[in-house]
Amino acid sequence: MALVINDRVKETSTTQGTGDITLAGAVTGFITFNSGIGTSNTTYYAIFEQGTNNFEVGLGTLSGSTTLQRDTVLSNSAGNTSKINFNSGGTSTLNVFCTMPAEKSVYLDGSGDPVGAASAGFALAMAVAL
Repeated sequence: MALVINDRVKETSTTQGTGDITLAGAVTGFITFNSGIGTSNTTYYAIFEQGTNNFEVGLGTLSGSTTLQRDTVLSNSAGNTSKINFNSGGTSTLNVFCTMPAEKSVYLDGSGDPVGAASAGFALAMAVAL
């Protein structure tokens, strides 16, 4: 099982509750999790419930071709790391997509200094590796 991050992976769902998400197919112009991530692989995901302020960002596993297992919640609309109870009214659509959480990002600031998970030691190690 590998961590896979891919562009333009986005599907919808009408799943209710805090369990696994059953994916209902790619949004026009996007690809499915099965195509872009692959079964048994993990990825960072975001879920947004249309018509509400509910969202969740986490690390999940594509446990089947249309099943996203919500393994670890990194952030959510409630301000904690619990799974959101999506679609409690039973009529909402969820947007589910592959993302790169800011807290997991490594990037250079305007001065060219590493920010985020990178430290000076990490930057030095990367420079040596390259």
